[in-house]
Amino acid sequence: MSKVPLTISGAETLRSELLRLKSVERQQVINAIAEARAHGDLSENAEYEAARERQAFVEGRIADLENKLSHAQIIDPKTLDADGRCVFGATVELEDEDGVLQSYQIVGEDEADVKQARLSVSSPLARALIGKYAGDTVTVQAPGGEKNYEIIDVLYV
Repeated sequence: MSKVPLTISGAETLRSELLRLKSVERQQVINAIAEARAHGDLSENAEYEAARERQAFVEGRIADLENKLSHAQIIDPKTLDADGRCVFGATVELEDEDGVLQSYQIVGEDEADVKQARLSVSSPLARALIGKYAGDTVTVQAPGGEKNYEIIDVLYV
């Protein structure tokens, strides 16, 4: 498997979720299964089935997180030396065609959250920005048609 790019904060978020799943969620599921078994006949026990489904979900998520963290390439934006070029981890200040200023950090898929101004590196806007410099203009195909953005500044914070 190839490397999964993550920022330091993204990797920490995944680690804390993994710790919570292993130490809290897993034990809750084990307790729920034991309680459902105590009710008797498992063939018609909806609680037992629900607990088993929850267990499958938790164990699957644990495996997924462990895999992502084992293949993670953790990038600290503060240590980047990209000479003003837009790269993974950079925070990009943009101005759209209506003069609206926006700022986004380009992050890994698992840490993307538009409400927190964190764009997935695989999003159309981030793909258009990668490799560009301040002063460049990019065009992105949006659901409402093409949108143009001017890159105002590229920061490594």
